[in-house]
Order: sequence, then C-alpha cells, then structure tokens
Amino acid sequence: MAMAFKMATTGMQITEECKNSFMEMKWKKVHRYIVFKIDEKSGGFTVDKVGAAGESYDDLAASLPDDDCRYAVFDFDFVTVDNCRKSKIFFIAWAPSASRIRAKMLYATSKDGIRRALDGIHYEVQATEPSEMGFDIIQDRAK
Repeated sequence: MAMAFKMATTGMQITEECKNSFMEMKWKKVHRYIVFKIDEKSGGFTVDKVGAAGESYDDLAASLPDDDCRYAVFDFDFVTVDNCRKSKIFFIAWAPSASRIRAKMLYATSKDGIRRALDGIHYEVQATEPSEMGFDIIQDRAK
C-alpha cells in the first residue's frame, strides 16, 4: 500500500514510448488505439498494446483485461450530418470489478497525470464493465 501511495503522490513517469505512440496516433493516424498500463516496478506508464489503423473499437474492447485496470485512448473517426469527416480522441479509464483494490486505487490516483500528458483528448469515459464503454456510448458522446 505504501508503494501505491508513494507513486500516486510523487507522480508517475510517462515514457517516451507512450508520448510518441500517442503523437503517431493523433497526427499520423497510424494507430487506432493505444492501451497503457502502470508498471509498478519502474513507477511509470508503459504501452501495453497498440492497435493498427485498420482495427476497430471492438478490437480495443477485446484487448482490455477482465481482471486488471488499464487506460486507453481511441481515435474515433466519423462523418457529421453536414458530410464532414471528423476525428475525436477518447480517453478510457478501465477498472473492472474483478481487479484488485490496490490496482483500482493506483489507477484512480494516476489518471489525471497521464491525461494531462496526452494533449488533445476530447472526451473521457470511465468503465467498470464493457456495457459502460459500448460503441453506442462513444458515438453519442462524439455528436
């Protein structure tokens, strides 16, 4: 517990890999989504999985573990009623009910740090089960 408190109060380190992957997704559109995890040994965020540009939101949802917390960013492309192509980046805080209490606390206290470091996020979704982050919710928030 002391380790979780120490990391939460001193700030987590965001690796260059995390920043670079996010910038590639945001500007170059080479990734559809990125899943981040906290490495408790190093005391920082790392990239857990990167989804290629052709992958879907269902692929992102399937890549999240059932028993551990994660953060994810998803690049949602859509067409408006005016026939304009737009893109919005969603930040997803995933904390399933089956995850450890310690992990939930660590991810909850570290969320603002990673969110601030990833500049350009439009919307945030917090979910404890898949129905709370369904594709319909993403579509509704983007409108």
